[in-house]
Amino acid sequence: MVGSVHVNGSANGANGTEDRLDELRRLLGKSDGDLLKIVSIGAGAWGSVFAALLQDAYGHFREKVQIRVWRRPGRAGDRSTAEHLFDVINSREDVLRRLIRRCAYLKYVEARLGDRTLYADEILRDGFCLNMVDTPLCPLKVVTNLQEAVWDADIVVNGLPSTETREVFEELSKYWKERISVPVIISLAKGIEASLDPIPRIITPTQMISSAAGVPTENILYLGGPNIASEIYNKEYANARICGSTKWRKPLAKFLRQPHFIVWDNSDIVTHEVMGGLKNVYAIGAGMVAALTNESATSKSVYFAHCTSEMIFITHLLTEQPEKLAGPLLADTYVTLLKGRNAWYGQMLAKGELRLDMGDSIKGKGMIQGISAVGAFYELLSQPSLSVLHPEENKQVAPAELCPILKRLYRILIKRELPVGDILQALRDETMNDPRERIEMAQSHTFYRPSLLGKP
Repeated sequence: MVGSVHVNGSANGANGTEDRLDELRRLLGKSDGDLLKIVSIGAGAWGSVFAALLQDAYGHFREKVQIRVWRRPGRAGDRSTAEHLFDVINSREDVLRRLIRRCAYLKYVEARLGDRTLYADEILRDGFCLNMVDTPLCPLKVVTNLQEAVWDADIVVNGLPSTETREVFEELSKYWKERISVPVIISLAKGIEASLDPIPRIITPTQMISSAAGVPTENILYLGGPNIASEIYNKEYANARICGSTKWRKPLAKFLRQPHFIVWDNSDIVTHEVMGGLKNVYAIGAGMVAALTNESATSKSVYFAHCTSEMIFITHLLTEQPEKLAGPLLADTYVTLLKGRNAWYGQMLAKGELRLDMGDSIKGKGMIQGISAVGAFYELLSQPSLSVLHPEENKQVAPAELCPILKRLYRILIKRELPVGDILQALRDETMNDPRERIEMAQSHTFYRPSLLGKP
């Protein structure tokens, strides 16, 4: 059941900011002189921006809070990235002055000339995320040793892709065995895994974290919303939801809120996570259609009608009250289709500027999480044990058979048996039902499968 939504109260100004920090410190049992330690694990675009937002808001309270980012060492930027970074630096006088003042400018000159290599962890310390160099951030404290980063952290932010979450948190668990208190974890990851045995079900990043690190579910939260990381850091108005237990979601919503970044709270963590992964699936297809039709508004609207009807159908499989998810899901889908990396990836595939054999981690963009989500959702919804009654053919079919776009994306991206251009056939198929009929079908039949989310 989807929980009720609340908006946290506002607290602007320096005194309000410090009050929110003190309130969270008290809740976490921090005494005077004992730092509240927050660490972001992973330094992709959203993980880096999230840490930078906290640093900008609270970092000047040095005696009360420490905010750090962990990322793996050794990832090198190439010459073209160094040249682009140099141009960005010199286009922003404030950034240029800051680097000169920190005696950090010379290395960017040398890198532009090809005389040295820049590494992701060192430029992050200067406020540059390798996946988002056009948006300079504030300088960040970066740690490359995972044990050092997390062993005494009070709040851990999961900024990793869902495909890396389990592996890293299994390692983290080794460092937390002797801890007396359990950290609070905020997961930003959008993606899922499919578990097919003994019964088909979805595994979300927060569930991966709980099983891998042994952290109680009440201490794990999910934060997501219709937003683009660079725009949030540039103070474009945005909102998000933090989902999880009442004990933590309400004070954390208040702590995270900023004048341009409104955070609501909700009790239904798993369903919101799944919706965050689902929209990435259809965003890839939207990018393909946009490129293949030369940005035809008509073709894009036809695709949007069909993909939203499939998403609505899938939500009826996942929850008893899917109507409560309609707004958040459509808003998140809309912004992802407009400017998200998954839609961009679909466009680049269709234009021939990327190939499937290049993998799902793309230079300058990071992990394209929609690819693995296509595989997970299709494989899960293809299981005979989940079969539903086809309203016209009067026979049992796997849910995936009622989702032709999902099926075609699976054959293009995962099986690689169809060309990218074949996505258009999903729109031009004369046998395809009116998308309204799929929605009516979902609303008029009992399709809810609680076992998909691990519920009895």
